[in-house]
Amino acid sequence: MTPLTRTRLACLIALASCVLTACTIGDPGAEATATPAASSEPTATPSPSTTPSVDPSVDEAADFHSVDDYAAQDLDWSDCGDGFECATLTAPRDYDDPAGATIEVAVNRLPSTGTADRIGSLLINPGGPGASGMDYARTPDVVSGTILDAFDLVGFDPRGVGASTPIECLGDAAFDEFVAVDGTPDDEAEVATLDEASREFAEACEATSGELLPHVGTADVARDVDLLRRVLGDDELYFLGKSYGTFIGAVYADLFPEHVGRLVLDGALDPSQSSLEQGIAQAEGFDGALNAFAADCADDADCTLDGSAADIAGQVGGLLAEADATPLPTITDRSLNESLATFGVAVALYDREYGWPLLQEALSTALEGDGTILLTLSDIYFERQDDGTYGSNSNEVNVAVNCIDHGDAAGLDAVADDLPLYLDRAPVFGSLLAYSSLVCSHWPVDPQLQPHEVTAPGAAPILVVGTTRDPATPYAAAVALADQLESGVLLSFDGDGHTAYGLGSTCVDGAVDTYLLTGEPPADGTSC
Repeated sequence: MTPLTRTRLACLIALASCVLTACTIGDPGAEATATPAASSEPTATPSPSTTPSVDPSVDEAADFHSVDDYAAQDLDWSDCGDGFECATLTAPRDYDDPAGATIEVAVNRLPSTGTADRIGSLLINPGGPGASGMDYARTPDVVSGTILDAFDLVGFDPRGVGASTPIECLGDAAFDEFVAVDGTPDDEAEVATLDEASREFAEACEATSGELLPHVGTADVARDVDLLRRVLGDDELYFLGKSYGTFIGAVYADLFPEHVGRLVLDGALDPSQSSLEQGIAQAEGFDGALNAFAADCADDADCTLDGSAADIAGQVGGLLAEADATPLPTITDRSLNESLATFGVAVALYDREYGWPLLQEALSTALEGDGTILLTLSDIYFERQDDGTYGSNSNEVNVAVNCIDHGDAAGLDAVADDLPLYLDRAPVFGSLLAYSSLVCSHWPVDPQLQPHEVTAPGAAPILVVGTTRDPATPYAAAVALADQLESGVLLSFDGDGHTAYGLGSTCVDGAVDTYLLTGEPPADGTSC
């Protein structure tokens, strides 16, 4: 299940502002881009480069014969609004064949604004895989003002994503059909339908992006990060990665430990986990977040749902079962089935302040027979717009990268064997997570990574941040990653929601800023 990015979170906040002030909800997706109330976090300002600006095909390199040749290139920066500059980095499609075909990596930066000495370039990634780092860089308050004083803020779309040389798989209408396929099949016919849809998705990706697919994995993204570091003129990497971005940072540290400067890995993944372990942990994380939401709702006199925590959690499970049997109508021409409803519930669990109150409203109206708000939440999760188009190719990239990075992803027989374990540990989200890797059994590209520990021997201190009740990247993964890294330092946030830095904890924000500014991390095991 794709971790939520800050841009999608801004859409969630905008929708919460609309629903909780009783404005009208129209076509799902329309409110996802609504202007939030003045007191809410504003939506990210779209980058001029959110539409792919390069041909999906790749060109043969004319002037590059080694990685050092690529590192010697000069970026042609141009103004792209709101103080940002944009440029395009040329990188080898295949780092084992640098004289061969090339790709383009789109980059933007906000130059340091402070009067103090500039430290360097801070590269940032919001996760995904598949999220746009260029859009993320434009998100208000993505880092503190003190960090903007000391660093050039640098966003980039990883290879395959958005404005960089992109992968393409399905058109909008076909993707609508794909995400609406029952992802929690109950009988052999539904299993066969899901398996066939997964196979068709994999074949479509190969047909349209076959040359690029083998080269969009995290190891190649980490090599692009090092190339960008060199082109920007930094001897060491300064990096803020959230969610999947922590995996980019961890792989980078393992490949280039001598170039680690200050790395913040917030909402960590555990590279040593198998796909089964990671899937079950994430399913447990979402079930745990749902239970925490239910307990909070039961204790809140203003909650629109009635009963004990167990009653409320049971109502959610019952609602999903009802949507599986008979999809709920909405005020649009689309209905809400179980899979879409589950994604709608999940997306609201990412954020306690805005998502939880919105989930109350969505569930209340769904229990009364109207699935509109839950469908709108599902559209935010998938970045579906009000005109039926999708705002980016992040969904395709997410599948492609996960299939390349996780060589042990389960096929149909293995899923059937593992399903009871998923359901025992996570009754609500277990089935959806169990079947989520099925597409990888049809993937046309051999995997490039296996579960492995990352140690980054000799690297400078690396700060790993974990939120104790994070639904998407469970806290145990942060503990494991900090333990694996020889120089790992764990900073814990006792709270709900996905990731911690920049989301309201002055304790976390102060510790992260101090580390980025001075290189001095907090004491290992510090808790906020």
